[in-house]
Amino acid sequence: MPSISTIASGFAALIMFTSAAVATPNCLRDNKAYKLAGDTIEWSTTITPGADCIQGLRWSTMQIRSVSVSEKPANGKLVLVGPGFRYFAKPDFKGEDKFTLLIVGKNRHDEGSSTVRITFVSKDAPLKVSVAMHHE
Repeated sequence: MPSISTIASGFAALIMFTSAAVATPNCLRDNKAYKLAGDTIEWSTTITPGADCIQGLRWSTMQIRSVSVSEKPANGKLVLVGPGFRYFAKPDFKGEDKFTLLIVGKNRHDEGSSTVRITFVSKDAPLKVSVAMHHE
């Protein structure tokens, strides 16, 4: 018969596995890669109010030394997680939210940094339509 500590350890592992299985996948897809060469990149995506986004920042040839927040979001919460972030949109989020990250590291053999500006647009945001009126 297994001991209580063995059962507890197995149960804890099951909880961690289950929690990891429901994590939000990367929500920023098909965005241009930064190069750690003093460049500035802009990424954007839509998000449902109250939802969250997990995004890694490392590309295959990079080593990330640090990630810092240059500009905080106004309509959500941002948490840095290793070489990535997790953004939580407020439940009443409408419109846009932006934040800026500074990433420092090494791309192949070159040390450098990049600035990444990220914009989230609420899926519930009203469409911006411009109408030109012509009066005769």
